[in-house]
Amino acid sequence: MRHGEVFNPERVLYGRLPGFRLSDLGQRMAEAAAADLVERGRPVGRIIASPLQRTQESAAPIMAAFGLPIHLDERIIEPANRFEGKRMRGPGGALRDPRTWPSLINPARPSWGEPFASISARMLAAIDDAFHSVDDGDVVLVSHQLPIWMVHRTLAHERLAHDPRKRRCDLSSITTLSLRDNVPAEVGYASPAAALLVPANDVGAV
Repeated sequence: MRHGEVFNPERVLYGRLPGFRLSDLGQRMAEAAAADLVERGRPVGRIIASPLQRTQESAAPIMAAFGLPIHLDERIIEPANRFEGKRMRGPGGALRDPRTWPSLINPARPSWGEPFASISARMLAAIDDAFHSVDDGDVVLVSHQLPIWMVHRTLAHERLAHDPRKRRCDLSSITTLSLRDNVPAEVGYASPAAALLVPANDVGAV
């Protein structure tokens, strides 16, 4: 599951910066995702979140719904990037600053942060451990857009380099995986907070 909308009135790329919490709308998104999980009637046996505030807050309604603690895993955290704290577009935006251009030289890696292959590898390792951390039932991992999208593209056997404007990973969306012959496979995608997306501010990822 991806976290909900973050309170980000300056519209900066917040990355791993501390202090970025869910907005009121983001809280409603997280509650919609938790309600979706309850409606599915699946036996959730474990909840794991990245260490960032927005993912832990997004996991809280799931914790309340299923009566489970939230475990943290550094491997499902947002990638660090060189544009944290900056706005990308508009007056003073990073794209207009020549000092930032060397970081944009190789979008296929990408040159501004953690390599896509590294993100995919750590996410898949965390997912494998999550699968085997329960004897039965589902594990909910609350993570971030790019890490989730790297898992999707890896399992779909697609190139990891991509156009970030075309990611299918809405705020508070749920991407479902199943273990088949000991190999993870994507089996579903849902956007329980779809009705709340129109007014949402979603500029925190790179």
